[in-house]
Amino acid sequence: MTATPELKRIHHVAYRCRDAKETVEWYARVLGMRYTTAFAEDKVPSTGEDDPYMHVFLDCGGGNVLAFFELPGQPEMGRDPNTPAWVQHIAFEVADEAALMTAKAHLQSQGIEVLGPTYHGIFRSIYFFDPNGHRLELACNIGTPEQHAELADLAPTMLEEWSRTKRAPQHAAWLHQDPDKQA
Repeated sequence: MTATPELKRIHHVAYRCRDAKETVEWYARVLGMRYTTAFAEDKVPSTGEDDPYMHVFLDCGGGNVLAFFELPGQPEMGRDPNTPAWVQHIAFEVADEAALMTAKAHLQSQGIEVLGPTYHGIFRSIYFFDPNGHRLELACNIGTPEQHAELADLAPTMLEEWSRTKRAPQHAAWLHQDPDKQA
C-alpha cells in the first residue's frame, strides 16, 4: 500500500469567469484581493487542445489563492440547474463580528445585495454574489473550543445517521439557536 500524499495547503481554487479584467478589478475593489499572476495560452498545456484562455490569480491572504479562467471559445457559462444557488460558494474568513459588519456596509456601499448576517452556531456569515454569479460568503468564527470539540466528537455519529435517514440529526441543535434572537 502506498502512502497518502502529505498536503501542505490548497495551492489555488479555480472558477470560470465571464471577463477576466472585470473579475480582477471587482475582487480588488470589493474584497481587497491582490492580482498576482496571469497565464494566457492558445492551447491547454495539460491536454494540447486548441482552446484559448486567460487564467488569472488573486491573493486572498494567508497563502490562499483564488483563480479564474476566461474561456472566450466556449459556450456562455452557466451553473448546474439541479443545484440550488446557495450550495456552491466560496467562504472567506474575517477577523470578528465587527469586521463582518464593516464588510457588509462596504459591500452595500458598492451596490451589492447582501444577505445576513446568518448565525451558524460556531460562526456568523454574510452572503453575496460576484459579477460572474458565484456565491461568496464572509464568515467570522464565534465558537468556543468546547463547541468545536463537541462538534468533532459528534461528526461521525451525525454522518452515520444522515447516511441512514437523509434527515438532519438533532445532536447539535444548539447550532441553530441564535442567542441574539432569543426572547
